Amino acid sequence: MPKYLFTGSFTAQGGSGVLAEGGTARVKAVTDLFASVGGRLESYHFAFGTDDYVILADLPDNIAAAAGALLVNSSGAVNNRTVVLLTPEEVDRAVAVKGSYRAPGG
Repeated sequence: MPKYLFTGSFTAQGGSGVLAEGGTARVKAVTDLFASVGGRLESYHFAFGTDDYVILADLPDNIAAAAGALLVNSSGAVNNRTVVLLTPEEVDRAVAVKGSYRAPGG
């Protein structure tokens, strides 16, 4: 199953929710979200700095990842970013594709 990295920050509304419900309630909500689109939470970490959370998840495909991200972003409680992660074997397959490219100014 493809792996995805989700990072983001809470809005004032989202931060208030974490303060009221605690961290484990967020993990349960995200676990339930991923299960509802056919995936599973691998890990959830709260963070300091630009990002308030870092999440790794296994999801069936980009459609499931997009559905989850749309649900989360439309809540107004977080500013989420999604990164599609590749395995080393997928990178090997990508390297085997012989495309062509001209750099700007080249």
